Amino acid sequence: MDIQTTTEKTQFRPWFWRPNLIVFISSGCIMILELVAGRIIAPSVGVSLYTWTSVIGVILAGISVGNYIGGRLADRWASPRLLGLMFFLAGLTALGVLAIDQLGLIDYIEWPLILEILALIAALFFIPCTILGTVSPIVVKLAMRDLARAGRTVGQIYAFGSVGSIAGTFLTGFWLISQFGTYMIVLGVAILLLLLGLSFLLGRRWWGAALALPLLIGGALWAGQQGWLKGPCMDETNYFCIKVKEEDKDGEIVRTLILDRLVHSYTSLDNPAKLVYGYEKVYAELTAHQAEHHDALRALFIGGGGYTFPKYMEVIYPDSILDVIEIDPGVTEVAYTHLGLSRDTRIASHNEDARMFLYREPTERYDLIMGDAFNDFSVPYHLTTREFNERVHAWLEPDGLYMVNIIDGAYGRFLRAYVHTLQQTFAHVYVAPTNTDWRAASRNTIVIVGTDTPLDINAFAADSYWREWLLSDEEVETLLTEDVAVLLTDRYAPVEQMLAPVFLGKGPEEN
Repeated sequence: MDIQTTTEKTQFRPWFWRPNLIVFISSGCIMILELVAGRIIAPSVGVSLYTWTSVIGVILAGISVGNYIGGRLADRWASPRLLGLMFFLAGLTALGVLAIDQLGLIDYIEWPLILEILALIAALFFIPCTILGTVSPIVVKLAMRDLARAGRTVGQIYAFGSVGSIAGTFLTGFWLISQFGTYMIVLGVAILLLLLGLSFLLGRRWWGAALALPLLIGGALWAGQQGWLKGPCMDETNYFCIKVKEEDKDGEIVRTLILDRLVHSYTSLDNPAKLVYGYEKVYAELTAHQAEHHDALRALFIGGGGYTFPKYMEVIYPDSILDVIEIDPGVTEVAYTHLGLSRDTRIASHNEDARMFLYREPTERYDLIMGDAFNDFSVPYHLTTREFNERVHAWLEPDGLYMVNIIDGAYGRFLRAYVHTLQQTFAHVYVAPTNTDWRAASRNTIVIVGTDTPLDINAFAADSYWREWLLSDEEVETLLTEDVAVLLTDRYAPVEQMLAPVFLGKGPEEN
């Protein structure tokens, strides 16, 4: 049965009218924007389960609303020009993503963090994804010629839309972000959508879109010269938005490494032995303790960051063997170019996931393994489990120390679970919050040490950070028994939920 009206039959269909290709492009653009959304908001609100949940939820909401609106529009006004209008509006709103982000309007409002995340994502991406969501229903309406073939037509169009989503996902995640950065990707999507929109809007004069291409490219180049296309990142990798800035610490200028929104290290170019963080000073005292019992220390670092402590050990213990597992080669390169790590360093870097590195059979044993890969907004849960601890244990000397710094709040849910889990692998577990009033604070850094050989606490100076902050056995037992101590395993590690109070900045007084 022919379902087209006479008017529809006479509508101009450009030579590039390929319904499957059109929905392939529109769906691919949606997924490109979805992946880029997580990277654009990372410098403002970080990367966590909450941010990705919000991104996916907002994008899906936009697509759903767009599908509904598109269906209503298609029933009344389906035409190539309506399709062109949707593409053109989507292109304009994609450019608006860059404008809103540059202005930083949301950053000026102090809202609860989850509300801020939702508002930021919605302000940037809800409208473009809603408009792109209208494309598929309009294309289905224009492509439908015979009700007897309706199922086949709709099935093909939505199948190609799904393939476009897959292509956009892989292309962005594996190549586009690391090659071009988020701002250039959004600009490219906007130009593509504007050209498609103009091609449909101009009808038989579709070639006008080709004439508009130099104007769009010229405008992009001019915007680049004005600095409008420069995002907040010094470098964008497959893992992080990397920034380096200088600030004063204790009267000395240090360089600060920021990954996404989180400060990961402070580095003094003139004094590699300078340590700023309290947990680093505890690491230094424990390292000195180990050095008294070993001629040449062997140390493995899980997480490189600014390479602050590896460089410290390279200077203080020149005979030590130092290996660093840093998942992001871009972070290692920044350490070379901006944070004083020499190309001739004795520090060996392994750019891979720590779990994969330690999964191998040990090629050597370490006196120290230091974990520095956790933060309050970003915790790789697969490095918290009993199975991972067992792999760490396999690479340690019998008297070796596994030192980890974690962040938790006054509730101590993650801390309790982490200590309990570590006790399943190591005979002795020590806990040292780097804040004597840690029970009253909403966020604390805690050093945790696992070893099979007990530490002689009296061997440390009476005024050492380690002795000052170390919890007694009774205090650790109280911590473990005041609530359920979850065993973290590869099959069950709800780390993000345990850290929710920290993420939200809540303390005991905010019950």
